[in-house]
Amino acid sequence: MSAELSPIVSEFETKEQAASHDHWFRAKVQASIDDPRQNVPHDQVMADMRALIESKRNKHDAG
Repeated sequence: MSAELSPIVSEFETKEQAASHDHWFRAKVQASIDDPRQNVPHDQVMADMRALIESKRNKHDAG
């Protein structure tokens, strides 16, 4: 039987769900660490996203 978790302690209903999410999350982090591609600096990503948002706004305002 699954042990239920308090919503104050965890966003998951059971310890099994929490453990499953933890396993998935750790695998994603490790995959990112192991990725051989060059990292993109945070400032560059933010500048690219600001430009994308601005282009979408301009496209929406023109249409």
